[in-house]
Amino acid sequence: MEPTDTEYMVRLALGDDLSLNALMDRWGSRITAYLYRMTGNRDHAVDLAQETFVKLYQARDRYRTDGIFSTYLFAIASNLAKNHTRWRIRHPTVSLDASPDDSTGPALQLVDPQSDPGETAQKMEQMTAVAAAFRVLPPDLREAMSLFIYEGMGYAEIGVLMGCSTKAVETRIYRARQILKEQLKGIRS
Repeated sequence: MEPTDTEYMVRLALGDDLSLNALMDRWGSRITAYLYRMTGNRDHAVDLAQETFVKLYQARDRYRTDGIFSTYLFAIASNLAKNHTRWRIRHPTVSLDASPDDSTGPALQLVDPQSDPGETAQKMEQMTAVAAAFRVLPPDLREAMSLFIYEGMGYAEIGVLMGCSTKAVETRIYRARQILKEQLKGIRS
């Protein structure tokens, strides 16, 4: 039987550094995907995911086993994403290599190669529009929505992670849905 996340953290705190590898294998792709949704940049997401696990390792002695591991891990990732966003606002840059349309995003990975080209184009257009609308949500709404939809967290868990009440989370998700609905009302389903 595979150890739980909490058991891995206890082992990590006792000096079993290979436990970190197991946690990275288990959570790495989800953390990277979450950070991609928060930053909108794949390279930044990968870097921040690595930094998340570095911070997890550094905090191995402070981890409380009575908490929910996923909330703890996503709190680290969320704080790193917020710090990164603040830093990017203070230090704006323009890449000379970047294309105006990042067409290498996750939408390309979701298209069925056997489907009709017209249907594929329509799905790509829809996914690109949804991703763009999601990226322009205010950060607190984007974070709540991302944790709820993509990570399957409940309102209470999101509230703990974001440091707000369950009602505030409910309100943020409602507002995010309303904004997305308004921005995407012209898209055919």
